[in-house]
Amino acid sequence: DVTHFDGKFFSTLKLLITRPGFLSNEYKMGRRASYLNPIRMYVFTSAIFFLVFFSVYHFDFDLKKKYGGKTYDEIAKMDSLTFRAQMMEINDGKPMTWYQFNQYIDSSKKTSSITWNRGERYYSKEQYDSALASGKVKHSWLKRKVIYRLLELNRRMSDDRNEVLQKVLEKFMHSFPQMFFISLPLFAFFLKLIYRRQKDFYYVSHAIFSVHFYIFVFILSLVVIGLLSLRSHYHLGFIDWITGFLYIWIFVYQYKAMRNFYGQRRGKTIAKFILLNIYFCFLTVLLFAIFFFFFLFKV
Repeated sequence: DVTHFDGKFFSTLKLLITRPGFLSNEYKMGRRASYLNPIRMYVFTSAIFFLVFFSVYHFDFDLKKKYGGKTYDEIAKMDSLTFRAQMMEINDGKPMTWYQFNQYIDSSKKTSSITWNRGERYYSKEQYDSALASGKVKHSWLKRKVIYRLLELNRRMSDDRNEVLQKVLEKFMHSFPQMFFISLPLFAFFLKLIYRRQKDFYYVSHAIFSVHFYIFVFILSLVVIGLLSLRSHYHLGFIDWITGFLYIWIFVYQYKAMRNFYGQRRGKTIAKFILLNIYFCFLTVLLFAIFFFFFLFKV
């Protein structure tokens, strides 16, 4: 069974890469037995891609708070003259001692607040509770939940901003597989909209086309990761040209696949290609924002 899977995978992969749109058309026409199931192929290639991606790239974000462009650790290593100049830059031309500098840091933590609409400023949960109890503000259940969470997040970031943001960004980066998975049916839905006049193309056909395109992107991205690893180890400058060409080829492939699968003229295909990519850019930004704020509130 493994040999059978391997054989089908590589023969299907060859056709996927060399003949854009062909496999999607074969699936639509009902000629499916000779090729690997697109869903199984997507699961396999996406798993390999993200396994390699997270093995090669380790995300260590430098999010330490800075004072006049320097972190606390960098300031601690300064000699007295450099320290004096740094303090004057931070404190509007006035020098500070180490004790005063630490007081300055503590006071900035204590005065940290969140601002809501109409200039409402809250420094703590207790202050916000007092404003609610006195009737000064009337917020809905959802708005109260958001403000409570922001106040808690603000308090934690005052204590250790770097640790909180590091956790948020790590979770965010590791949510890429879910984002891709969610974006796929939405990508197919938009294809359904822009090709709505072609009645013989059902949503399933658009979904299979999307799956095949995503698989191609995963495969090409694996090649790019391999090339970038070679460049970093052997300092081969010409690899930048190859990777640049491969990035462009993704869009060329997408256009060719759309032209071959949907069978429309060049002008219509180009217009729909542009429209599809504008939509996908918007979708990507939206998903990034949703996932980032989700983890920001969950951390």
